[in-house]
Amino acid sequence: MNVDFAGLDDSPIFTGLTVAEIETLGTVFTHKEMAEGKTVFIENMHGESLYLIKQGTIRISKMMAEGDEEILVVLGPADVFGEMAIFDGAQRSATARVAETVSLLCLSKQDFEALSIKDPALGLKLALNIIRLFSERIRSSQTAHREMLLDALGRRN
Repeated sequence: MNVDFAGLDDSPIFTGLTVAEIETLGTVFTHKEMAEGKTVFIENMHGESLYLIKQGTIRISKMMAEGDEEILVVLGPADVFGEMAIFDGAQRSATARVAETVSLLCLSKQDFEALSIKDPALGLKLALNIIRLFSERIRSSQTAHREMLLDALGRRN
């Protein structure tokens, strides 16, 4: 069964893909509905899938030393999260909880690897889009971290 990507044209995961390639992706993604307050995954849990938000919102947070959770970002439709899991399957670096009932489209590491064997060109395009997304997040967090440090030191213009 194909998942429906309608309304997600602006998601960075689809950059440069043809309609036919997006339709092919529809055969490897699965659909999942989750209610507000549910947990998609928790920090340090083994990662196995990336998620594309079709509808609703997800809150990404990190546990702090005192046992409190710090919200890092709130994501909405067309946003992708958990993307590194399809490359390394390592432990999650943050927790993802449903802030508002959500419709998720999921791609497992296993399905990504099978797609990459069956259609290497599409697998590469998808991987490059995910790497670009991840790189943008790293750059953005570095900038935010630098600004926070400068504020703390009172050296901001």
